Amino acid sequence: QVQLVESGGGLVQAGGSLRLSCAASGRTFRTNDMGWFRQAPGKEREFVAAISRSGSSTNYADSAKGRFTISRNNANNTVYLQMNSLKPEDTAVYYCAATQRRAYNTGNGNEYNYWGQGTQVTVSS
Repeated sequence: QVQLVESGGGLVQAGGSLRLSCAASGRTFRTNDMGWFRQAPGKEREFVAAISRSGSSTNYADSAKGRFTISRNNANNTVYLQMNSLKPEDTAVYYCAATQRRAYNTGNGNEYNYWGQGTQVTVSS
């Protein structure tokens, strides 16, 4: 069982930055691939970024490439999403997710079985 708690969301102007954190409980964090997903009002959930259990491999949605960076610290059971050059279209609830499947390179939310409660990111123009 993995419990996930996101933090770091907020209101930021276009062009600004935010760093999201996701703290995981349980002793199995380092055996989980981790991902970030987001859902805007009226839209389906979409993949943002993912990282392998060792942290050596990452995967990004096209919309995130060059602007967002996912990282993890297995010593303190935390995964991060650094978001730079934010745009109004990045506005969404951002969710952290975990899976024991080797799914970081799929971008498929159905491969993830643990989800956080989400944190709101609002980017004003």
